[in-house]
Amino acid sequence: MNNENPFWALISTFGLMALFAVGGAAAAVPEMHRIAVDVHHWMTDKQFADAYAIAQLSPGPNVLIVTLIGYAVAGIPGALAATLAMCLPTALVAYYVSRLLNRPSQSRWPALIQAALVPLSIGLMAASALILAQSTDRTIAAVLLTAVVAVVASISRINPLWLLLAGGLLGFAGIV
Repeated sequence: MNNENPFWALISTFGLMALFAVGGAAAAVPEMHRIAVDVHHWMTDKQFADAYAIAQLSPGPNVLIVTLIGYAVAGIPGALAATLAMCLPTALVAYYVSRLLNRPSQSRWPALIQAALVPLSIGLMAASALILAQSTDRTIAAVLLTAVVAVVASISRINPLWLLLAGGLLGFAGIV
C-alpha cells in the first residue's frame, strides 16, 4: 500500500468515481476492482469477489460493495466515508439534472442522452461481469458454472438469488 492516508484515499477515490459511475455503483465494479485490488492493494481478488457476492445477496442498493471496501480499508469510519463519497456527489447531480429535465422544453437532447446511456450502462455491467468472472473462475468447474448460470439467468425468469445460492452451496461443498 502506498503512503497515502487510506481514509482520504477512500474519499477521493469514490468521490471521483461517483461522478463517472454511469448506471450506478454496479456499473463501476471494474474500476472499483482495479483500484481496490491492483492500485491500492486494499483487497485480494478473492476478497473483492466475496465482498461483491455479499453486496449482491444483501438487501438494499448495489452500492453496498463500496461500503464493504471502505470497511476493509478503515473500519466503520472507512465504510461511512466511502459510502458518502460514492452517494453524495451523484445524489446532488441527480437532483439538479432532474430539475433541469423536468422543465418544459421542446429540445430533443434529454431523450437522446437518456437513450444513449442505456447501451453504455449495459456495456459497463457486462464489463463488471467479465472482471468478476476473471477474478474468481480459477477452475474448469467454476468457468462452466459461470457459463451455465449466465445462460439460465438470460433465458429464464428464475430469481438470480437462487442461482447465487446454488453457486454458494456448490462452493461450500467444495465442488467449485
